[in-house]
Amino acid sequence: MKDKPNDLLLLAGQVLAALMQIFMAIAAAALVIALPAILFLRDTINAEIAGEAASGLPVMPLVGVLAFALVIVALVFVFFGRLRAIIASVGEGDPFVPENAARLNLMAWLLLSVQVLVVPLAGFGLMLAKWADQFENQNITIDAGFDLTGILMVIILFILARVFKHGAAMREDLEGTV
Repeated sequence: MKDKPNDLLLLAGQVLAALMQIFMAIAAAALVIALPAILFLRDTINAEIAGEAASGLPVMPLVGVLAFALVIVALVFVFFGRLRAIIASVGEGDPFVPENAARLNLMAWLLLSVQVLVVPLAGFGLMLAKWADQFENQNITIDAGFDLTGILMVIILFILARVFKHGAAMREDLEGTV
């Protein structure tokens, strides 16, 4: 018999993970539209800011920010898809399966990739922030410090992947002896 609070917790997890995937899909669509728009409209943008800016729009750093952001958004989308699959297997009462170990392992690699990709993203962001300093009343700050929480989450996911792999193997051994 399933515990009612547990069912609500799983439902909340599924809903939140699905919402995150929807938000990531919307963000990806916006970035896919913005990337070519910036490239095709750069002359128009530069004409608009010609009186205010000492230099034109730094297109390559902006494209770099958008491109890295798109890759990160895609990785996060996949991350939440795997999380939804794990939550579904828990709801079915069968979480210790090899697929969940593989999902957790992939989730760890995805988050590690995000941690690595944030570094060049921040570099491009700093270039844009320096360019934006020439405008009055514009204050762009970039927070790109070392994210200990993210690294800790990666380590926890790798450890959980091993736990699930070991649990699935023990379960198969147990079923083989019965």
